[in-house]
This record gives sequence, C-alpha cells and structure tokens, in this order.
Amino acid sequence: MKYSLSHTLLLFLLIFGHILYAQPGAGFGIETNAIAGKVLKHSVKFTLPIPSVSTAYEINFQWQTHGTKEWQQRVRFPMWGIGLTYTDYGLDAVYGRALGIYPNLQMPLIKRKNWEWTLRAGFGLGYISTHYSHYPAWDTVNVAMSSNINNFSLFMTDLRYHINTHWDAQIGLNYSHISNGTYHVPNLGVNMYGAHIGLRYFPVTSRPQKTIRDLKPLSKRWLVQGRFSMGFTQYGPPLGPTYKIYLATLYVSKRWASKNKVYAGLDYSYHQDIYAFLRNNEIDPGQEAQNSWKGAVLGGAEFGVGCFG
Repeated sequence: MKYSLSHTLLLFLLIFGHILYAQPGAGFGIETNAIAGKVLKHSVKFTLPIPSVSTAYEINFQWQTHGTKEWQQRVRFPMWGIGLTYTDYGLDAVYGRALGIYPNLQMPLIKRKNWEWTLRAGFGLGYISTHYSHYPAWDTVNVAMSSNINNFSLFMTDLRYHINTHWDAQIGLNYSHISNGTYHVPNLGVNMYGAHIGLRYFPVTSRPQKTIRDLKPLSKRWLVQGRFSMGFTQYGPPLGPTYKIYLATLYVSKRWASKNKVYAGLDYSYHQDIYAFLRNNEIDPGQEAQNSWKGAVLGGAEFGVGCFG
C-alpha cells in the first residue's frame, strides 16, 4: 500500500473529529504547544547536515483522571491524552516533514498553589515524507530514515501555571524520536530536542470532583514471570532482506510502594540475521545455529498505571 502525506493528514483529521465528538465534560482539555529545537547528531554515522532550527506544533487532547479507579489515586491522579504533532525539520529535501500520533501520560511531579511541574511521555506512530530510497526516487542521502511509517516518541517536562479552572499556560523542554527500530536499514533515526510554550483550555473545568478512598497497602508479593516475542530486522545492504528475531525472557518481580515493582531476570534472543551471516561467510560450519543467539542479565523498575506499566 502506498502512503502519502495527504492520506496521513486526512486520517489525523478524522481522528481529530472523532476525539472532539467523543469528548466528555469535566476534566477534558485541549493543549497546544509551539516547539523550536534542533536535530541531534547522536552518532558518528549521522552525516546529514544539521538545520539551524527545527519547528513543530502539537495539539494534545487530555483527560484528567479523578479516582474512578484505585490506581489513579495511588499515582496522584495523572492525565492521559492523545497527541498529534507536525514537525518541520528545516531541510525538506533531506529530512522531509513528519506527522505523529501518540497516546501519552502526564504525571505530576511537584504542585505548589497555582504552579505545577509535570512529566509527560508518549509513544505512537509517525509518518515521514522523505526517506532513503533506491529506484525510482534515488534518494540515498537520507541515511537516517528508511521508511514512511515509523515509531514516534515524545517526552516533555512542563512548568505550568493554572490561570483559572479553564485556562493553563506552560513552558518546558522536550525531546522527540522517530525511527522504525531497524525494521528497514539504514535507520539511524531522527532525534530532536527543544523548548516549547503553550496553552491548555478546559471547556468545563480542569478540576473535576475527585473520588478519595481509604486505600490499603497492597501485598508486597513476589511473582515469577515470562514473556516471548518476535521481531524483524534487516542486515547487510540498505533495503536488503528481512530476518526474524525471537526473544524470550524469564524474570522475578516484587511489588513496591503498592503500585510499582522491581524485577530482575535473564534475556535470550535468537537472530536469523546472525545465522545468515555465519552461513554466507562460512564461519563455524555446522554450528551456525549454536552461535546465533545473545543473552543478557536484566534488572529494572516498572511504574504501574492501571493495566499498563
């Protein structure tokens, strides 16, 4: 299926209309931000020219949680939203322009009267208009991107002033990333950092009546957990063959602070691209499969937000 910028923009407009039609009353807000930043040269392989300035515009539809579920109170009533972003990197012939759509979650860090410091993270899909290509485009300059459809991630931190129950104003810092996770190569990805300024409007109120419960501490249980997944990657020449990667993880976890958990375990992955490399170069004949895996010890902390972490 051939994608175009106009088709993707039409999809975003349909989503925009659906969101406005389905928006509830108290706690629903529309936030817009103007962003100015710069492309980050994050690798020595990133040889593309860096534009003097890159700009982006964001609109984010947000809903203030107010205690309908216990987890909302446990994590201090965060806001969740659906964001749309348009990015002009400042050099169309090389980078093109990008559209992003992403569910996001905003967590409060510090609140003092009408001031608030927050952290927001969003992960979703991105469309970029220009990418590395052989025939018929012959665009071999853009070694950062190799596909139109990609992952798009955005992180923001804001210092926000609550003007009244309808209007907020904010300034902050942000960081965005777009890439396809090496599903196609070359894929260095485009990272952009910057600052933003914006407004948020709540048609009804930004302060819906909250449900406050007498929460009991949850059991500090231990769990043994496992997961299996499969991914794809390319190896060798740009836009070459695609190989499967199989991943398996076994780990133990312990609940922490009645909402989060810490965990540690082992990670194993089998790589068909390594197998093909060994076969093609006659390395370890007859033992290619035994030498096509990777292993790791892992540990971390997971912050739970309802059914998500």
